[in-house]
Amino acid sequence: MRSRSNSGVKLDNYARMVHQTILRHQDPVTGLLPGSPDQPHAWVRDNVYSILSVWALSLAYRKNADRDEDKAKAYELEQSVVKLMRGILQCIMRQLDKVEKFKYSRSTSDSLHAKYSTMTCATVVGDDQWGHLQVDATSLFLLFLAQMTASGLHIIYTQDEVDVVQNLMFYIEAAYKVADYGMWERGDKTNQGITEINASSIGMAKAALEALDDLNLFGAKGGPGSVVHALADDIQHCQSILTSMLPRASISKEVDAGVLAIISYPAFAVEDMGIVNMTKEEIISKLQGRYGCCRFLRDGHKTPKEDPNRLYYESAELKLFENIECEWPLFWTYLILDGIFINSPEQVQEYQEALEGILIKQKDGIRLVPELYSVPPEKVEEECVNPHSVERIPMGKCPLKWGQSLYILGNLLSEGFLAPGEIDPLNRRFSTILKPDVVVQVSVLAESEEIKELLLKNSIDVETVADIHPIHVQPSRVLSHIYARLGRNPRLGLTGRPYRRIGVLGTSKFYIIRNTMFTFTPEFIDHQQFYLALDNKMIVEMLRTEIAYLSSRWRMTGRPTVTFPISQSMLTEDHSDLDPAVLATLKKLQDGYYGGARIQTGKLSEFLTTSCCAHLSFLDGKGSGSMSRHEEAYDDDELDGDGYVHELRCDDEADDLAQYLDHLLAHAAPKKAKQPAAGGLGRFKAVATKTKEMVTLKNKAQNLDVHDVNMYLSNKLFRSRQPSLNLNLPDKSVPEETQVPELSVPTDSGIPRDASGAIDHSALALLLKDMQSLQDQADILHILFKDKGMDWDTRLHGKGTTVRSLLTVLYEKAGELKHWSLIRMISGMLKKKVEELDSACSDLLAHQKHLTVGLPPEPREKTITAPIPPDQLSALIDEASDNNISVAILTQEIMVYLAMSIRTQPSLFSEMFRLRIGLIIQVMATELAQSLNCSGEEATESLMSLSPSELKNLLHHILSGKEFGVQRSVRELDDGVSPAISIHQIGYAGTTKSERAGISKLKSDMKMSIRSQSLEIENIESGRYRLPSIESLDIPESIPGVKDTRHGQWLRRRRLDGALNRVPVGFYQKVWKILQKCHGLSIEGFVLPSSTTREMTPGEIKFSVHVETVLNRVPQPEYRQLLVEAILVLTMLADVDIPNIGSIIHVEKIVHQANDMFYKDQRDLGAEEHILEKDPATGVCKLLYDSAPSGRFGSMTYLTKAVAVYVQDFLPSGSCAVQ
Repeated sequence: MRSRSNSGVKLDNYARMVHQTILRHQDPVTGLLPGSPDQPHAWVRDNVYSILSVWALSLAYRKNADRDEDKAKAYELEQSVVKLMRGILQCIMRQLDKVEKFKYSRSTSDSLHAKYSTMTCATVVGDDQWGHLQVDATSLFLLFLAQMTASGLHIIYTQDEVDVVQNLMFYIEAAYKVADYGMWERGDKTNQGITEINASSIGMAKAALEALDDLNLFGAKGGPGSVVHALADDIQHCQSILTSMLPRASISKEVDAGVLAIISYPAFAVEDMGIVNMTKEEIISKLQGRYGCCRFLRDGHKTPKEDPNRLYYESAELKLFENIECEWPLFWTYLILDGIFINSPEQVQEYQEALEGILIKQKDGIRLVPELYSVPPEKVEEECVNPHSVERIPMGKCPLKWGQSLYILGNLLSEGFLAPGEIDPLNRRFSTILKPDVVVQVSVLAESEEIKELLLKNSIDVETVADIHPIHVQPSRVLSHIYARLGRNPRLGLTGRPYRRIGVLGTSKFYIIRNTMFTFTPEFIDHQQFYLALDNKMIVEMLRTEIAYLSSRWRMTGRPTVTFPISQSMLTEDHSDLDPAVLATLKKLQDGYYGGARIQTGKLSEFLTTSCCAHLSFLDGKGSGSMSRHEEAYDDDELDGDGYVHELRCDDEADDLAQYLDHLLAHAAPKKAKQPAAGGLGRFKAVATKTKEMVTLKNKAQNLDVHDVNMYLSNKLFRSRQPSLNLNLPDKSVPEETQVPELSVPTDSGIPRDASGAIDHSALALLLKDMQSLQDQADILHILFKDKGMDWDTRLHGKGTTVRSLLTVLYEKAGELKHWSLIRMISGMLKKKVEELDSACSDLLAHQKHLTVGLPPEPREKTITAPIPPDQLSALIDEASDNNISVAILTQEIMVYLAMSIRTQPSLFSEMFRLRIGLIIQVMATELAQSLNCSGEEATESLMSLSPSELKNLLHHILSGKEFGVQRSVRELDDGVSPAISIHQIGYAGTTKSERAGISKLKSDMKMSIRSQSLEIENIESGRYRLPSIESLDIPESIPGVKDTRHGQWLRRRRLDGALNRVPVGFYQKVWKILQKCHGLSIEGFVLPSSTTREMTPGEIKFSVHVETVLNRVPQPEYRQLLVEAILVLTMLADVDIPNIGSIIHVEKIVHQANDMFYKDQRDLGAEEHILEKDPATGVCKLLYDSAPSGRFGSMTYLTKAVAVYVQDFLPSGSCAVQ
């Protein structure tokens, strides 16, 4: 008999330890592990971590097998792991109704439970009796399901279970915008059941999605049906939010040791080594003690001062736990594993030695990892005065199975029984390795042969949509519908992925669906619901943003390929050439660099070999059978249009998408040559001989909400124009109707009224036929909309001509003419919503930015702190805008632009925690008013007339904090564009006040004379379309006085910073310090009490938001900014060695004192009265607003003097340190 090798003996010792501490407690029926002998509940997170050592030990036995028994032992250990993982799967499968609901609601009441019964897999507490929503626990289970499957274990047995895992991926995919209770089951650290977005949950979800993407859950024995898919865009969303959060763990925790699990083993979710190191240093410097690390600052769990009779803490109570938080040895096991994975033997040795010193040694030689070490009650005062000085006592579970398991795993790795790659078969550990530069492939497609010719003229050679057969091009919506079928399982009541837009990472791959190659156009081209896509400059700006995003975020094998179609709307007005913005972009793309990325342009067919390609096999089984059965039939000319529709079933229900794909593939198949096909186009149009078939296909497309079908279904049938409603639109192509009989009231004298003096709506509707200008028509339709509603029948052309249909026609015409103020106005009336408004809002919130809509002060200004459904969001915006259509539509637009900016340039938003959209609109209008030297009303009108790209540009300049100028540019006025800021004033005439059509109008002093053939607008002035005025925009008049270029510069700077809530770096931490030395700060009657520091720590976002809320009570942004400067001067006192500054400090008094000194000095120097005019709202000298902070007459100079005078009384006599 062979003797046991040394390694074999050591392994047997570990096996004994694993059995004694973990496996001995495993339930023989369910495989689950109880929390402790007196706590029979099984926590998902603890169970997964606890079984890790068993899995690692099985791998070690398999690798170092001396004898056959070792192999048997390895198998036995493996099966224990499978048993536990399947036990958790059983618990989850009993709650599938929750998984289904949560995908849509993301509500805490619909979440999976965090703990189950060890004996039965049943739930043990009610939905609302525990902090169940813990995305990181579900994600941890999925991450190890992937790792264990990749290592060769068979955990998933059936196709139904594959669908369950796929739906669990949908459950966690939106982790970046789900506020949960986190890994400590508490949520906000006050333990009052308030959920918050947690970095540990987002990181774990990102790791799980990456690990499972394209993994075959049946292992090597599986076919295409058992592969699960994650969407790259969701993964990257998680990545960007994580990067923006760390080293902070959540809004209420500035640092949390639990984040070690995501910056290192097991998740390795952060790709930037700098952020990993910074976060690790934060944890070690702020949380490490002599017995491990605290979970987070002011954690009261099991401390002597915690009241065991209640779950929650009083806010001011948290200060009691400072310096006596319990220390957990668990985190040293993470740091040992981290040292092994980053190959730092020094770190491994340091923490192993430290850990050995605090383990509990049993008589049988087994070392146990206790849950935590607590300060003894009698030594609390001593520890508070000298942190880390007293001896602590172990408390809680012993061993904590989670910590014990990681301790054993660390030992197996450090002693060489396992290599890191063996417990990380999916190579998560390489996530921080630098990736090579991404080359973005761009294939430009022409919608028609005519556009192809135009491009050729400009020496750009492209293919048409028809030329690229057999590759199919479809809009991104179709891909969303395809993914919505993923994981669908009616037997389990699972509907698949919620229908959501697919981002640019998803549309930049080729897809094989039903053995056919598909490519999808990016989602921004598909904005048919909203007017952003009408602006070609905006389209190319979005293309630039998306390409930059692709080049920085692409992580898949192969290159990303963007399909960029050129459609009719990208041509100039007369369709004779390409829009200059589009043409310039195409030229830049050909140069090889665009938007900071390397570009390769070419034909789609050339890119097939170098691109990323995904095989979506889940549609094959459901439709391929019927496809192949009917292949012959498709080649037959006598094709029965309905032959395959009823035979194609998806899960026993006819499926629009499957039918759409069937139709598409059938009608795009090249015919057997019965006649010579006219090139690619002839082949593409091939078999649609029956109108009926194409109509069916078009209907299917509409059911799937695919707009602009003509681009994707090439057929002359649908190129005919919509039947015109015969509005008298300024266009020669619209046939003139028979002349309307003269009305008794001439058009220019006002509105037709009936005998009783009320508006005669029918006569007003008839006026529409006579109106030459779009503005007048919009005026009339606005009255009809206000008085009669959308669905009132004007009977202009018999029945059915509703206000809605007329507005839609007018919208299209205004869109062609790029008449932006009109487009925005009609969009508002038609209630067109930005499609991704809710996701834009969620993106901003996920970056820990609160939003406010409407103008200050509250209650009109509404704050959004958590994601809300799209319809509620729209209703809230309407309400906050006082139902002013213009403000509402601008708010939506700016929210989308802010989200686009925060995605690509998060640094613009540093130190800003609340984005006040109403104030941003106000500041934009103020900028225009001052730069163009015009009234507030005209500025508002100019703002509405800006094209989307100009508006985004203006917003970007305001955010960037750089100086910029706005001016009217000279542009040919032959296209009926409303005067925007880029239009040079042609003639200046005094404003006249005409109250036509009873709508309150914004006046314009700009008269245009447009000599254009198609637009015979004679009375432009009366025809200017007036939006319902944004009277609520309080736009200050421009400052009179000398025309110095620096004049107004500081006022403007303060106004911008105040509106954006921008404060100096470190401002909030300084406020925290000053609050420690006084009873509170009072700002315009609102007090920021010093007690807030008893709950919150200086680096908390929660504290910053709290201070910001008090500052935001001040409606004038420039005055708010002076208050910030005053507080900044006050905070210098925090560093002075004074124990207390006394009672509540009134900040506004300091500002007014500084203002009085400034005013007096200026008067003494002989300044004239009109220069020293005071702001009526605040009483502050306008010149002080416009003073630079430094210098003899600088604002800071006066504020410092005022602070010195103000606090003189509070300071000890003879020690005035501020002079």
